[in-house]
Amino acid sequence: MAGSDGTEADGADTDDGEDPIERAAAAWVARLSSSDATEADRRAFEAWHAADPAHAAAYAEMDALWRQLGQLPDPRRRKGPSKTLAGLAALALIGGALAGQGGLLDRLRADLWSGVGSIEHATLPDGSRVDLNTDTAVAVRFTAQERGIELLRGEASFDVVPDPSRPFVVRGGGFSVRALGTRFFLRADGADSPVGVVEGRVDVSAEGRHAVVSAGEAVRIGDDVLRVSAADVERDTAWRDGRLIFAGKPLAAVLAELDRYRRGRIVLLDARLGERRVTGAFDARNTDEALDVIAATMGARIRRLSPLLVLVGSPL
Repeated sequence: MAGSDGTEADGADTDDGEDPIERAAAAWVARLSSSDATEADRRAFEAWHAADPAHAAAYAEMDALWRQLGQLPDPRRRKGPSKTLAGLAALALIGGALAGQGGLLDRLRADLWSGVGSIEHATLPDGSRVDLNTDTAVAVRFTAQERGIELLRGEASFDVVPDPSRPFVVRGGGFSVRALGTRFFLRADGADSPVGVVEGRVDVSAEGRHAVVSAGEAVRIGDDVLRVSAADVERDTAWRDGRLIFAGKPLAAVLAELDRYRRGRIVLLDARLGERRVTGAFDARNTDEALDVIAATMGARIRRLSPLLVLVGSPL
């Protein structure tokens, strides 16, 4: 965005074909939805909102679309197809803006972080190794009593150097994971399997629940307990080498995973197509190539409306 009030000047469409008023309206929805929106932001918004009836109309539409996020219109309905695509594009823009704000705030608090689509590796002060998956932020909280790590966002894998005098504890996503000389991963994004162990054991606790997880096992979220079961943790951590491996995974879940590695959104338009199973290995750093492979092998139709929005549906 450009301009002292955070919006673009009104006028002709931008070079990428987007309406500048719609883009500004989407940006205002994103900004005012943020927890760190200020009174100055609100005053600037009110001035922009009152300056032109077109501003008020665009903002009302974008705000309504944002509130209905996840309840996208049926693409098979022919009434107003351009409006449907415009709405999807707006949702992608708003979602991307909010995600970017959250990522920036977490990075400002972090000691180590990775960008969207990148995978980073680092060595901690005690010699332990940490691998950061896409869009991940970590704060190092080492003290004389504990080697503490706060996973602010994303996913990280830890290869821990044993030190009986100072436990290694990672906290994030509502979980506390205490390593017992081990290699394990933790996701802080609400995943069904947020903790897995490659080597050794970890002690996991969350909201009064407790479990010990050993090599080759992962935690799965249950109603009242932490369920521990066998898992292919080597496959789950293949991202450390830049690979995403799926074995019989629903396409909807595969697209959601690819979505983590790119800016913007991948939107699945056909629920039945999303139920089809995918087996394969993809390059985490080239999600466009992965989408092309899915299109070729599953007969899916990929429409790239912009760098921020990809639609996946059945062939016409």
